[in-house]
Amino acid sequence: MSTGGAEKPGSGGGGGGGGSVKTPSDFLKSIRGRPVVVKLNSGVDYRGILACLDGYMNIAMEQTEEYVNGQLKNKYGDAFIRGNNVLYISTSKRTLTDGA
Repeated sequence: MSTGGAEKPGSGGGGGGGGSVKTPSDFLKSIRGRPVVVKLNSGVDYRGILACLDGYMNIAMEQTEEYVNGQLKNKYGDAFIRGNNVLYISTSKRTLTDGA
């Protein structure tokens, strides 16, 4: 008896339409070299260009800016963030030169 493809939860069979399923890994690969916002568990945001990341979510960034409570605190050339501190990674909606 067939289950109509419902055997694998999260496999993308739920009405997406296009047939291609994006995994979190695909998303992370696609944003390399683009502006991102990295939110830490402490609430601090780092905004910059995603240089690379690994399977432990360790992140290397370029042109990095540190924001605390929405205010710019520091600017770094390159920054490394240990993965266990990362709450989430988001694509940046604004360019780095737009200001806060």
